[in-house]
Amino acid sequence: MHEVYESTRNRDRKITSKQAIFEGISPDGGLYVWPELAQVQLDLATICKQSYKENAVYILSHLLPDFTKEELEQCVANAYGNTFSSPDITPLRKVGDVYVLELFHGPTSAFKDVALTLLPQLMSVALQSAHQKALILTATSGDTGKAALAGFQDVKDTGIVVFYPDHKVSQVQYRQMVTQRGKNVKVYGVKGNFDDAQSKVKELFLDEDLREIAAKHHVRLTSANSINIGRLVPQIVYYFEAYKQLVNRGVIQLGDKISYSVPTGNFGDVLAGYYGYLMGLPVEKFYVASNANHVLTDFLTTGVYDRNREFIQTISPSMDILISSNLERLLYYMSDCDADFVKGCMDELAQTGKYQIPAEMLKKIQSLFDCGYIDDAQTKAVIGKTYKETNEILDPHSAIGYEIGKEAKERPMVSLATASPYKFAQDVLASIGVTEEDPMQAMKKLEEYAHEKTPKGLAELDDLPILHKDVIAIDEMKQDVANYIEELFHD
Repeated sequence: MHEVYESTRNRDRKITSKQAIFEGISPDGGLYVWPELAQVQLDLATICKQSYKENAVYILSHLLPDFTKEELEQCVANAYGNTFSSPDITPLRKVGDVYVLELFHGPTSAFKDVALTLLPQLMSVALQSAHQKALILTATSGDTGKAALAGFQDVKDTGIVVFYPDHKVSQVQYRQMVTQRGKNVKVYGVKGNFDDAQSKVKELFLDEDLREIAAKHHVRLTSANSINIGRLVPQIVYYFEAYKQLVNRGVIQLGDKISYSVPTGNFGDVLAGYYGYLMGLPVEKFYVASNANHVLTDFLTTGVYDRNREFIQTISPSMDILISSNLERLLYYMSDCDADFVKGCMDELAQTGKYQIPAEMLKKIQSLFDCGYIDDAQTKAVIGKTYKETNEILDPHSAIGYEIGKEAKERPMVSLATASPYKFAQDVLASIGVTEEDPMQAMKKLEEYAHEKTPKGLAELDDLPILHKDVIAIDEMKQDVANYIEELFHD
């Protein structure tokens, strides 16, 4: 047995990668991590010679040791066979003096597709090994929901329930979710913000009553958020992929360091880059790019994590987050795998809404991580200026990453573009001086300024019927999940 994963909050809880994928979160509330991760060193020369799919198998085989090579090859082939509009999966484009890594060429036009086309495949293999079924519970700030719904639609022995904050996602994100077809999918708007929904979902995973109801039907409750290690590890691949593309273009020599700017709220995307760094990716700096909800900027500057602040709704809704779940994994590695320290921080966060790390640890984190944030007005200005100067269109999230990367001194700089501008067409158009009230018409109008047509999955949204109309209170989530388990998995 390859019992290499353990909880960030309890070093005695050790499980295999397959178990970590179908459990999602540890019963003690911790996230699954591999303490020996830095001892896994990947061969850069090999990576630079291989295709994206070959690299996915190569990298995942080191991180998911109880999957056979054949299982991983099949999972990767199913995930990336014909689901991405770019043959490169994640192409790299030079915009000004920054390299923009386009992560939005998948079926739902967001970076989550890279992992959420693969996670259902990994989950299926893990469930078969354990003779289990799974119900995926996911809170979304906008993009994860649709990507997870599309990935898990009608997948055998699984169901998926997605909770989004009502009226706090973009119109396009909303329509993507509520028009989702599938015999095993359920979507709810919740009265509250993303953090409220995410905190409740974490509670539900640990709820004894709900777990009993699920166990009665041989069902595991698990997650498609990046708290699930199976969602996080596929994202490591595109960090190496960007490096490979720079080497193969002659921009850098093998072994040279590069920097990354990552727009993030939940800290999952940039954490995947840090995992790559631990495994041998040559990195100078990671820039954590935030919007007006700059809880991560403040933490990386002061060492104090404090979510006791106003929640601001922005034009970059996928980053409207005040509780950055994946930061817990960074604290684990930066504290030399001190699970007691991590548990103390997380308990303090739950009780008081804040915690502080020691000065030496902050210094260690700052040696690799820098940060910055811009608000909505600045984001619009960046989109407008970038279009004027380079003729390139960025979505609001990607614009934040681009600006923080552009202002940094390090070069080469790779900035992660996490969503298609078509998902936020109204705000993008407004940023370049064009007004359009209707979100669907805005996508058509944006085609006049962008380099490509509206992605098919977005273009057809206007014609699809709304299938999921329920809006519920946070305290109704448990009962609705219990009802859905009985409905979906009744024998």
